[in-house]
Amino acid sequence: MGLFKKREYIRIVPSHAKPGVADINKPSVPDKMWEKCPSCHKPLYRKKLGVERTCHHCGYGFRIGAKERLSLIVDQDSFQEWDNNLSFSDPLNFPGYMEKFKQAQETTGLDEAVITGKCKIGGFETVIGVMDSQFIMGSMSQLVGEKITRAFEKATEQKLPIILFTASGGARMQEGILSLMQMAKVSGAVKTHSEAGLLYITVLTDPTTGGVTASFAMQGDIILAEPQALIGFAGRRVIEQTIRQQLPEDFQRAEFLLEHGFIDKIVLRKDLRATLETLLMLHK
Repeated sequence: MGLFKKREYIRIVPSHAKPGVADINKPSVPDKMWEKCPSCHKPLYRKKLGVERTCHHCGYGFRIGAKERLSLIVDQDSFQEWDNNLSFSDPLNFPGYMEKFKQAQETTGLDEAVITGKCKIGGFETVIGVMDSQFIMGSMSQLVGEKITRAFEKATEQKLPIILFTASGGARMQEGILSLMQMAKVSGAVKTHSEAGLLYITVLTDPTTGGVTASFAMQGDIILAEPQALIGFAGRRVIEQTIRQQLPEDFQRAEFLLEHGFIDKIVLRKDLRATLETLLMLHK
């Protein structure tokens, strides 16, 4: 009787212990020592993620900023940034948009959700653009579309290849139809660059969705992707509710797209620089 009854235990505190002072014998783990992989959900020792911040279980590349991405890819001191002084506008006077935009600038140190410019990779000169999901989820604004369009135009003028790293939640809703118009504007610049016989490589990173996927992200001559990257147009739940069917577990992941012929290759983050260098050499 009473074998499984809850019992009360009294914790005895040593008489010499001071109030508010932690017990030195109590095990503790320093903050931010471990991190959970968003893809395979396994715990990761932060120091083992390395500068590439890649899960050693499933290969998933953690989301990183545009500046961190550039430091991993381009030759040292070779990057020349373009169009970082374009003026911002709030065409719809969307409530709270100006404050959110300024906060994103302060948090990321960027002027917008994409960095563009010219660089060298393995000594090969190329134009590069890197989108940053930390800046209002990498959403495509008028300014983002303008910067990418100008990058393609300059690449065409200078007869250079262009590499674009995509990371976006889609069109920026605070700018309405003016944001969606960027899909057509950038696509026109992509076509002109292509007609000049120049190389365009896209690298799809987590996440690449919405209007960015529906336009320039999938228009590359060569389309690469990082492992486990989320790539799609509409959200999974929206599609399931529309077609009234359950989608495969790996739907909209890079591996699913590779299997169905939407992308050309999945490349680990640690191998991206070498892969891009090889492609630039082959198409020189």
